[in-house]
Amino acid sequence: MPIKIPDTLPARSVLEEENIFVMSSSRAQTQDIRPLKLIILNLMPKKEATETQLLRCLSNTPLQIEVELLQTSTYTPKHTSSEYLLAHYTTFAEVRDKRYDGMIITGAPVELMAFEEVAYWDELCQIMEWSKTYVTSTFHICWGAQAALYHHYGIPKYELERKLLGVFEHNVENPLCPLTRGFDDVFLVPHSRYTDTRTADVAAVSELEVLSCGEQSGLYLAMSRDGRHVFVTGHSEYDAETLAIEYRRDVEKGLDIPKPFNYFPHNDPSQTPQKTWRSHAQLLYSNWLNYYVYQTTPFDLETAQNKEEDTR
Repeated sequence: MPIKIPDTLPARSVLEEENIFVMSSSRAQTQDIRPLKLIILNLMPKKEATETQLLRCLSNTPLQIEVELLQTSTYTPKHTSSEYLLAHYTTFAEVRDKRYDGMIITGAPVELMAFEEVAYWDELCQIMEWSKTYVTSTFHICWGAQAALYHHYGIPKYELERKLLGVFEHNVENPLCPLTRGFDDVFLVPHSRYTDTRTADVAAVSELEVLSCGEQSGLYLAMSRDGRHVFVTGHSEYDAETLAIEYRRDVEKGLDIPKPFNYFPHNDPSQTPQKTWRSHAQLLYSNWLNYYVYQTTPFDLETAQNKEEDTR
């Protein structure tokens, strides 16, 4: 799939070096198709790394995608320059009247805080409410999934005794669901979190369906039955070395952190980890884009929006 992103975005050169098809604006304009319009609310501190990881996962279908990056206006990130954000990111005030085929809301390192204590919680709630009308399907990751489950359905999160860190096995609960189509019976996904959303809490909500769990990691994948909201508690988008970077960072801080499970070769942190979840990640994002975005979104977003406004 060709991804249409700004020429100046750092992720562009990284993806091109990996032989991933990134399309220029001029070339995109010559194609007689409508690209899917996706917006990514990036709440992660290292925004460039997250951008690259997500764009890589979106790169394996024949669909053309136009991506916008969204930041919160009620909180200023400490790890990304204001110049970078101004050049590559938009705010909710600038897009709230637009309609999108798909949206991704990332995780954030705030999971030990109560949701209402997060600086941008009110703004995030506005965005999540807006997505119910202006986005065909929204893909929530890690804390973003917990936040959405809490906001939309009142499902709480629970603090774990120790950080869940490593690469864990998961099973498919419903192999007939299009989102899990093609998944192996057992597949691997990285997790990195201090809190948990209980499977039983999600299963108790009739509007939701549990799609995948792990014996050690618990709930991994759930979805609203109308396909409008996907909840992913793990980090299938992570690079091979991401968990290693997080682990070494926490060790340097003197935190009592477990060694990532099933991650380093021979359980030796001095060895280079391998990416054992790549194929699952590509399939997860491809299935979401195909079955819950491309197959269901209206061809003319503006017309669909106008019709919806006329009925209010």
